[in-house]
Amino acid sequence: MLGLVAGALAKLILPGDDPGGIVVTGLIGAAGGVLGGFIGSALGWGAVDGLNLGSIVLAVIGAIVLLIAYRVLRRRGAG
Repeated sequence: MLGLVAGALAKLILPGDDPGGIVVTGLIGAAGGVLGGFIGSALGWGAVDGLNLGSIVLAVIGAIVLLIAYRVLRRRGAG
């Protein structure tokens, strides 16, 4: 559930021509949760440990990082 929420929020914050529907959005959010948890733990902000505001924020940050990385890699591959 957190992955879907985080992925949807990340796509709302960074709209664009990204692949996928609800499944890919959930996967981006889930991977963003892992990445956000790693970043949050490394910076001492806490971890993604449930469906709470702090976890959602970290997961959305992670999903945004993944969307930006995807777009950069896609642009390099097209050019």
